[in-house]
Amino acid sequence: MSVEDLLRELAPQVLTALVRRYKVFDSCEDAVQEALIAAALQWPDSGVPENARGWLITVATRKLVDQIRSDTARRRREDALATPQSALVSDAMPEADQDDSLALLFLYCHPVLSGPSKIALTLRAVGGLTTAQIAAAFLVPEATMAQRISRAKQSIRGLALAMPEEDREERLAEVRHVLYLIFNEGYTATGGPELTAPELSTEAIRLARMLHGLVPDDPETAGLLALMLLTDARRPARTGPHGELIPLAEQDRAAWNRDLIAEGIDLISRTLPRGQVGPYQLQAAIAAVHDEAPDAVSTDWPQILTLYEILEQFGPNPVVTLNRAVAVAEVHGPAAALELLETLESDKRTARHHRLLATRAHLLEQLDQPEAAAEAYREAARRTTSVPEHRYLTDQAKRLVRR
Repeated sequence: MSVEDLLRELAPQVLTALVRRYKVFDSCEDAVQEALIAAALQWPDSGVPENARGWLITVATRKLVDQIRSDTARRRREDALATPQSALVSDAMPEADQDDSLALLFLYCHPVLSGPSKIALTLRAVGGLTTAQIAAAFLVPEATMAQRISRAKQSIRGLALAMPEEDREERLAEVRHVLYLIFNEGYTATGGPELTAPELSTEAIRLARMLHGLVPDDPETAGLLALMLLTDARRPARTGPHGELIPLAEQDRAAWNRDLIAEGIDLISRTLPRGQVGPYQLQAAIAAVHDEAPDAVSTDWPQILTLYEILEQFGPNPVVTLNRAVAVAEVHGPAAALELLETLESDKRTARHHRLLATRAHLLEQLDQPEAAAEAYREAARRTTSVPEHRYLTDQAKRLVRR
């Protein structure tokens, strides 16, 4: 295991150890970040300590004490926090408590926080990413991300680091949703020069593995992990040598990660028979159908269409409807799919979205309406903030004009 991977694994354990003892979450989080930076600088040369977790807790505690001592406005806390060095070593190795990691995820995904704040805090403390790394992944200035994280920490100040009792299932669903958003942003970045942000999708998978380990009997968490694995397996084939977008039907399936596919299929195959099926399990099943097809022509589109119809029963979702339209086109033809797309034109979430326009363009092309399709492609290109998507959609419009 690399030093970076080890630090990411230990980060939530060290933070929960400090928060449990000292209760001042924001100061503890800052101290842990400093300890992680110190380890990242020292360990590659000096070697990883025998008790890496204890080393980090000791250093983070010292950093925390230094913070308190340097802040005259917090002088009263100094007496409570200042700890003799002999005590630091003996207290630096509390027994690891897996529930602490889950409790930390619950805290970062608290309802009082906005979606972006939940993602930022999760990536920073649980994921071990620096503010600069998170800012770069989301294409915002580091100062902007630092302010967002600071406001989020203020919002959860005073909240207990503890497992919720009454709304645990709802909060667990919120944790899954945050990890799902992180993965999606990594798999298809909403903007910028690159189609993907691999560090985000990789981190989302790592956190989903951790969550699955903490709640191994939760089928939707297993479904989420399977979905991530089956989807991320295609990432190597999603772009060409110059970063250009390659649609699913044209991808070189030999480049797909077969180990991830095998793991994802095994996981969802063991999960689906357990009982009640949820949205993440259904999406994983759809991804599995795609991944098991040896080529695009062999894809079992009737099965995919059935799975999307079941998925829609969990509530109206324009993205699910848009994806179902693609399956409808494959099973019943492009005209039927266009009729379905009309139902999305009044939905503010998708009415002017570039993916709706791009899907319409593809269907119009199949109906041999090149001029209308080209215009839809151009409009879709104007709507996207992703450079690779803009380039791809523009090229599709030019191709039709040249016909």
